[in-house]
Amino acid sequence: MSERPEKPWAGRRELIKFAGASLCLLVSPVGRAAVDRKPGILAVRVWPAEDYTRVAIECNSPLKFSHFTVKNPDRLVVDLEGIEFNSVLDSLSNKVAPDDPNIKLLRAGRFKPGVVRLVMELKNEVNPQVFELPPAGEYGHRLVLDVYPLEAPDPLLTLLEKKELLPGDPGKPLAEKPEQNVETKSGRPRQGQPVVDRLITITLDPGHGGEDPGAVGRGGSYEKHVTLSVAKRLKAKIDAEPNMRAVLTRNTDYFVPLHMRVQKARRIRSDLFVSIHADAFTRPDANGSSVFALSESGASSSAARYLAQKENASDLIGGVNLDVKDPMLARTLLDLSQTATISDSLKLGKAVLGEIGNINRLHKASVEQAGFAVLKAPDIPSILVETAFISNPEEERRLNDDAYQDKMAEAIIAGIRKYFAKNPPLAKSKLASVN
Repeated sequence: MSERPEKPWAGRRELIKFAGASLCLLVSPVGRAAVDRKPGILAVRVWPAEDYTRVAIECNSPLKFSHFTVKNPDRLVVDLEGIEFNSVLDSLSNKVAPDDPNIKLLRAGRFKPGVVRLVMELKNEVNPQVFELPPAGEYGHRLVLDVYPLEAPDPLLTLLEKKELLPGDPGKPLAEKPEQNVETKSGRPRQGQPVVDRLITITLDPGHGGEDPGAVGRGGSYEKHVTLSVAKRLKAKIDAEPNMRAVLTRNTDYFVPLHMRVQKARRIRSDLFVSIHADAFTRPDANGSSVFALSESGASSSAARYLAQKENASDLIGGVNLDVKDPMLARTLLDLSQTATISDSLKLGKAVLGEIGNINRLHKASVEQAGFAVLKAPDIPSILVETAFISNPEEERRLNDDAYQDKMAEAIIAGIRKYFAKNPPLAKSKLASVN
């Protein structure tokens, strides 16, 4: 991945960047667009991942383009019209990492007057998606090249390959982890430990990623990096439990659309969904941790409504191809008759919030509710944890501290243990097994 080579706050009127499109930073007259009004490439960023690799080409005006694929060897060719070859395009070959799972090489050159040709050499056959994105957040116009492998990795198959099999599946061996209750010498279950007779699956969702950095602290910390670090620590703790396993919606720095995060959790029939974030506000003194659950009606406060709108705009920042029809998205958005699931989410949120209160001030003493798109799985108790305010200089320092990240992960898993001690998981529902 390559970041845009520019001073992060040059010409800006605000220091804090939010994820919502309605909260874009204002650029002063000395900003980038005023300096160069001629069509030109500003930056190219590459985001590799096992799921897919994204190449984002940023321009100061809409691009005219055409594309086609070539076989033997597999290549994606994109012609950009009305632009000149510049230093950004000349450095394309340095932007692809050797371990990129999908792209072997990316290069550009002058094809004919006024046309620059990009050639992407591929490591395997792919299903490319090429689409435009309007300006959002700090980004200008973008042309996005998404290359999906024809045989995309499946999260359920990944679990099967690790022999962490879903209990109850016919014809499958038992899970590698022992499915046993944690007991004391007296034979009674240890207090605070879940009493279960099968492996519990928890989906952890590190917020933002790739083109969507999330909030940015005054010290330059990116929310997307903090959330991934906390999620990995939490995953290690969950995997160490005798009856639990965790799956990440992303394990590196790339963008996952909000509905895909929900879909990943449902495909592996998760018992819980925990989305991890780091809050931001216009005032640097805002502080504290929060836990949110979904609301079927209105938000529990104006702050909760504001945060939900900001987080739901992540798809605008990260970039979603709206031309692709996804039946799973339609079902997720329509199937909101989830009163029982929301009730369980509130119980989970209360248990986690109580534990987080032991390590940090709480922004609000109760679980809040709002219409977060990422919490809309109709059959999985889901919460969103705001670990702290990254816009607060003191909390930003804590969020980058290994010890605090570890304490936060420990607090979340302690809350999960308490939740399952009172609410043992039931058999996997038929709804959850539908793809």
